[in-house]
Amino acid sequence: MPPASRPAPPQRRAVAAAVVLPLLLALTSCLGYGSQAVRDAPKVAPQGPKLSADAVRVGYFANLTHGTALVGDREGFFQKELRGTRLTTAVFGAGPSAIEALNGGSVDIAFVGPSPAVNGYVRSGGTNLRIVGGAASGGVKLVVDPERIRTVADVKGKRIASPQYGNTQDVALLHWLAQQGWQVDPQSGKGDVSVVRTDNKIAPDAYRSGAVDGAWVPEPTASKLVAEGARVLLDEASLWPDEQFLITAIAVSQRFLDAHPDVVEAVLRGAAQANAWINADRDRAKQSVNAQLQKMSGKPLPAEVLDPAFASVRFLDDPLAATLRAQADHAVAAGLLDRPDLSGIYDLRPLNRTLTAAGKPAASDAGLGVR
Repeated sequence: MPPASRPAPPQRRAVAAAVVLPLLLALTSCLGYGSQAVRDAPKVAPQGPKLSADAVRVGYFANLTHGTALVGDREGFFQKELRGTRLTTAVFGAGPSAIEALNGGSVDIAFVGPSPAVNGYVRSGGTNLRIVGGAASGGVKLVVDPERIRTVADVKGKRIASPQYGNTQDVALLHWLAQQGWQVDPQSGKGDVSVVRTDNKIAPDAYRSGAVDGAWVPEPTASKLVAEGARVLLDEASLWPDEQFLITAIAVSQRFLDAHPDVVEAVLRGAAQANAWINADRDRAKQSVNAQLQKMSGKPLPAEVLDPAFASVRFLDDPLAATLRAQADHAVAAGLLDRPDLSGIYDLRPLNRTLTAAGKPAASDAGLGVR
């Protein structure tokens, strides 16, 4: 391993943390939650008659947990189903910014984590979005500096990064810390453990410099940190029944769903086809995902990051509604959310029409669907 990528000695890491952490936090705040890059779909041009809308704007992240969207965009599954309706895409860094864009009308459909979806639904009084499908489970890990953290007990007193205040990993980390009996103020992140909100793009630099001692992050950030010398202390999947939990859902503006249900259903068909394509040949799919990430970032993920990261994510159409209810309960317990009324957050009618047509069982909304 090159010297630049080795963890610094503890003394150097402590000094680096004092200097670099404020700079990292400042840079994170300067990035802006609403920043996004908009592109045309890359491989398939609109063809045939339009659906009820001229265009649809779909948002997703440059994360492996958004592999459904990466493949659906790159391989043309979305655009083929949309026919003459033009697809554009917006790339976000974390869930709250995507929900802000969805609620603000900058995008029509967004691949997001459950916690931002719940927050967006509750803050709008249940009027701005619906979850209409699932995309992925798993792919989230707590990775730590092995020189400073060898056991769970060693996490106390350390600095642990999460991607953004109130995002899905932030909620999961705060919930897990509370289960260990540690006190952390959810707003400031200060307490028995310091929760440092750090953009995923910055997390490897923060770890390398010693600004943080570990991170609760999605893939591929977790495996990037492992490549920097961190080790996996905990895979979040181990905390859930059947090792399944919703990590990526498909949410839509209620206004767009009401006006263009055929467009929403077309995107869901494209997502289901992308998932089937991924699961039929994961090696091929892994290369497609990496090529799309390269297009976004300018460089592909190396094999030592890509292989373990992709292996930890499960791609599925089911939005795992029961686990979203549990994740909302975790946000309440962490002090990030008042007890929410989630009745109607799901509308799985378009998804279940798609699944039934494909001969698959319908997905459950766990009692949280529209009536």
